[in-house]
Amino acid sequence: MSQSFSIQENFNLSDYNTMGIAAKARYFCSVQSVGELQSLLADSRFQDTPRFMIGGGSNVLFISDFKGLVIHVDIKGVSIDREDEGEVILNVGAGENWHELVVHCVEKGWGGIENLSLIPGSVGAAPIQNIGAYGVELEEVFESLEAVEIKTGELKSFSKKECRFGYRDSVFKNELKGLFVITGVKLRLQKSPKVNTSYRALSEKLEEKGIKNPSIKDISEAVIEIRQSKLPDPAEIGNTGSFFKNPVITKKQFEELQSAYPDIPSYPAGEKVKVPAAWLIDQCGWKGKRFGDAGVHKMQALVIVNYGNATGEEIWNLAQKIQVSVKDRFGVFLAPEVNIVS
Repeated sequence: MSQSFSIQENFNLSDYNTMGIAAKARYFCSVQSVGELQSLLADSRFQDTPRFMIGGGSNVLFISDFKGLVIHVDIKGVSIDREDEGEVILNVGAGENWHELVVHCVEKGWGGIENLSLIPGSVGAAPIQNIGAYGVELEEVFESLEAVEIKTGELKSFSKKECRFGYRDSVFKNELKGLFVITGVKLRLQKSPKVNTSYRALSEKLEEKGIKNPSIKDISEAVIEIRQSKLPDPAEIGNTGSFFKNPVITKKQFEELQSAYPDIPSYPAGEKVKVPAAWLIDQCGWKGKRFGDAGVHKMQALVIVNYGNATGEEIWNLAQKIQVSVKDRFGVFLAPEVNIVS
């Protein structure tokens, strides 16, 4: 096993989380291979130390300094596992940038993830969250993944079924949370893809551009335009994208809300109904509000932003106030989409 990793102490994490929180890690290490990761996990110095894995840092909020070891998973590589006339299965390192992978696949004509353009973060984080946007979720193109078990250092494979995907959910957010480190993902993409324009905002954008028979490149470009018009760039202002999940409620609960708020938007979610969290937050008057350097974005109520020097605690306090106000008014709990780390 390779042992070329180096440990840094009292490491400032502001460049490793898109919210730009200047929390410090007692220890920090970046690993570039499965071997390095396995060696680090076996290192006797850190066996009794809390450990936290980070990729692109786009889905994490540090609300205090981390007193243990932060491991940055920076395993790169994109290769064809196998292909035939209709499909290509890709092996992708967990440390690859998600949007750069989408761009690469669109350029190659491999379809399936174009609707997921411009989602921030790394490939390794995508299955944990079962990322989704504009009518598509990762599980639709997911083949399998490999992950190292933290306790044993063993490399294991997980099928789609074993990942137990749900709405912004997987087994890695539940029973296996904190027990494995994803090192690589396999995706099944189509060479003659059928595009998905089911999401209204996307179909409207294509119509506005005069595109009747969109290619995957058209879809990707339209999604990028929509996202850029609604969501702030983390390189310009600290944020984690959508801070809360869209709540999924019972039909009965939705009907009660609809009778009080006839214009409440909704989407079918099997036997239940999904309600946009942004609408609920906006109705409570949070959009554009600022408290010191913590605030709610002026264009998108679902995005909490760091205007410069907000602490993680300040961001989290604001998030909790939003949760309380939505619960009080609508009887709906907003669950964070972001991983809260203390």
